Amino acid sequence: MDKAEIDEAGRGRQFYGKGIVHQCSQVESQDDVFLLESTIILNSASQLGPKPGQFYLLRSAKSRVEYGRPISVFMSREQNDAKTGLTEVRLQFLILKKGTGTEELSSLLPGDEITVIGPLGNTFDIAEGISVATSDHPEICIVGGGIGVAPVAYFASSLAPKSYDFFASFKSGSYGLEHVKASHLTITTDDGSVGVHGMLPAAFTAETVKQAGYKVIYACGPLPMLAYIQKIARECGIQCYLSMENRMLCGVGACLGCTIPTTDGNRRVCTDGPVFDSRILLFSRPQPKRTPLNVDDLPNLAVDIAGVHFANPVIAASGTYGFGQNYRGLSDVNVLGGIVAKGCTLEPRLGNTGVRVIEVASGNINSIGLQNPGIQHFIDKELPEMLKLKPVAIANLAGSDLESYVEGAKLLDKTDIKMIELNISCPNVKAGGMAWGTNPELAKECVQAVKKATRKPLMVKLTPNAPSIVDVAVACAEAGADALSLINSIQAVAINVDTAKPFFNNIRAGLSGPAVKPIALRMVYDVVEALDKLPAEKRIPVVGMGGIASWRDAVEFIMAGASAIQVGSAKFSNPRVMEEIIMGLKIFMRTHGYRTINEMKGAAQQNGTL
Repeated sequence: MDKAEIDEAGRGRQFYGKGIVHQCSQVESQDDVFLLESTIILNSASQLGPKPGQFYLLRSAKSRVEYGRPISVFMSREQNDAKTGLTEVRLQFLILKKGTGTEELSSLLPGDEITVIGPLGNTFDIAEGISVATSDHPEICIVGGGIGVAPVAYFASSLAPKSYDFFASFKSGSYGLEHVKASHLTITTDDGSVGVHGMLPAAFTAETVKQAGYKVIYACGPLPMLAYIQKIARECGIQCYLSMENRMLCGVGACLGCTIPTTDGNRRVCTDGPVFDSRILLFSRPQPKRTPLNVDDLPNLAVDIAGVHFANPVIAASGTYGFGQNYRGLSDVNVLGGIVAKGCTLEPRLGNTGVRVIEVASGNINSIGLQNPGIQHFIDKELPEMLKLKPVAIANLAGSDLESYVEGAKLLDKTDIKMIELNISCPNVKAGGMAWGTNPELAKECVQAVKKATRKPLMVKLTPNAPSIVDVAVACAEAGADALSLINSIQAVAINVDTAKPFFNNIRAGLSGPAVKPIALRMVYDVVEALDKLPAEKRIPVVGMGGIASWRDAVEFIMAGASAIQVGSAKFSNPRVMEEIIMGLKIFMRTHGYRTINEMKGAAQQNGTL
């Protein structure tokens, strides 16, 4: 079943352009399934329309995601305009809302535009020797599970009525079956709301297949269901074709990002599939899921870091939350686990001149330059107000030289501040700052000196711009640091093409936001992995940060080994993001059976993979 390069009308080129949305409506009785209907115009006589089994890459024209989402065709209708020679193709898709891209597609309104690429992939074809005649005992069996019903329902609609039997399996209710004209339609639902009570095996077994006399099975659905169908087909000795899915980028076979393992080697879902002969497919065993907590068994989000107790692991990052007062009125400050104050130096600083911030894809580049009122002013004016709040108050200590760090620490030592975050990582100052954090020996020297000057727990903030952040982290741990926080922003450059000059006076500035999250997560993972190899007395907790903008991001950092997380620039676009993260953590822990943060911490390290 190779991809059809040329259709019966002699067309062979795929469509890339805009589609116009006609409707996008929630499917009845389904909270997360939407019917999207759109029109594209084939502006070339050689362009292709879709065939059963194929898919398009779809993306809202106004989108926060970079790549289209592969969505199988649920239904299509073509109409040719004799005057213009153009062909209008009306496409229907069933969208399962499960991430940012599909959430955007599910929220479209009539008249909105979508970016469309396709049709892509191969097709469902009738196997040789299979009867397609209407029959009370058809040879064709079609199976759809959940959102996977869409492509097989489209395939079914291309066949003669009653030339096939159709099995559809859902969690609750049913949908996508209006064009199915099966000889026998069997529906199963997990909750018993429609048809047979149970999952697919409640109605579809090897005995069922043998008694019905099927000669071929076509199916699409979740992987466990497809693995089960493959097993049934093997047991019955009949042909079986399964539509697979995988994450993808290009959709045309160039990037090799969507490959799946088969007995014939790695095969691309986008071009070798999505429809595969089941005999070559390799299914891995599903990972066992954790048992959810009882409804009354609430998870405990409290964490202890270097002897300091936090009500939860969500901390406002330095430089993004002022001194704890700026966001009062926009969000509930007192639900946070902690607040790290704006970075302060021994003497006041005016910060950098010129442009200080610009927006870039998935983040911002900033060059504030540690503008601050000085440590004494912070102690006299800002700290008393911070201490009135419920979250743990943490001071961020920056400096230009060793003496300024030490003197600043001595002043903070006399206060009621709970912890000091030693900033040896700021990329936006010419003197001091990041220079201390890029060299393990200098970092060790600074940590040792500051430790002697204060009895406060010392959390050292690390720079991602060091040649080896792991070496710096280990040096800090050996020097007596009580905890580490990472990462600070990544050095970046932006150029004004109109003036042909760098935007920032210092040329280099700090990249922050969602763009840095995968790098930050990798560095947290690496540092925790290295610390775990130290003697027990040298191991210290890690607080992760860098691009965290959701509870899912927070869970990733904790599973990578972080004891807590800090949230920075995400607050600029969503002042309540930290409240949402706290609530999301509670729900995730309850549904996944984690009673404490420590139970979840480092889970990815233990499993050996992210």
